[in-house]
Amino acid sequence: MAGERTYPMLPCADLDEALVFYRALGFRVTFEQRRPNPCAVVELDDIAIHLFTIDGFDPAASYGSTVITVAEPGERHDAFKAGLRERYGKVPIKGIPRLLPPRRKAGTATGFSVVDVGGNWLRFYRAGASEDDPTERRHGLGRVIDVAARQGDARGDEVQAIAVLDAGLIRFADAPPVEVFEARLYRAELSVRSGADATPDLDAARALLDEHDLGDQAERTLAAAVDAARS
Repeated sequence: MAGERTYPMLPCADLDEALVFYRALGFRVTFEQRRPNPCAVVELDDIAIHLFTIDGFDPAASYGSTVITVAEPGERHDAFKAGLRERYGKVPIKGIPRLLPPRRKAGTATGFSVVDVGGNWLRFYRAGASEDDPTERRHGLGRVIDVAARQGDARGDEVQAIAVLDAGLIRFADAPPVEVFEARLYRAELSVRSGADATPDLDAARALLDEHDLGDQAERTLAAAVDAARS
C-alpha cells in the first residue's frame, strides 16, 4: 500500500556522535528518545534510518549494513563529501567513519559506500541499475579492478583487493594505459586505507599520465589521490 516504509535499524555506541555524523551527511533528526533506550530516526528525502545504542558496542565489530537506491549516486556522493568536509575539515577515507568513492564492483551496479560512526555500511546504488546490463560488465584489467573493488569496497578487505590488483597487473601487462592508471590509483587508495605506502603507485600513475594523453580528468583524479594520501 502507498505510504509504507522500511527503516533499517543500525546500532551505534554513542547516539550524539551518530547524530552529528548523519547531520553532516544532510540528514535531519525526525525522532529522538533518550529514555529508557536511546534511539533516533534520521531522514534524508525518502531515506529513513533508525539508530539505537548498545552498551559496550564496538563499531569495528559491526555487521550492520543496508542497501539504498538513489536516482544519481554521484550527486549524492558529492553532497555527502561537501557536508563531511564542512563538519570534520576533511573527507574521512579510512577507518571509522569513512566515505568511499563511487566505483564499479563485480556482481553489482556502480555505487559507493558510507561507513558510519557505528561501523555500519550504507551501500548506495543507482535505482534500476544492474551488472546484468552488458554495458555494466568489463573485461581484462577493467574486470580485475571491479573484482578488487568487490573485495576492497564492498567487503572492506583491502589486503585481498591489493592481491587481486597485483595479480591482474601482471596478467594484463599490456592493458590500455587508462586501465593501468585506474588500477594504480585504486591500489594507492587501498594502501592509504590499510596504512601502507601509496607512493609507488602514485609515482606509477604520474608516469603514465606523463607518457600518455589521458586527459584533464585523469590529472584531477591523480591530484585528488595525492591529497588524500597526504591527509
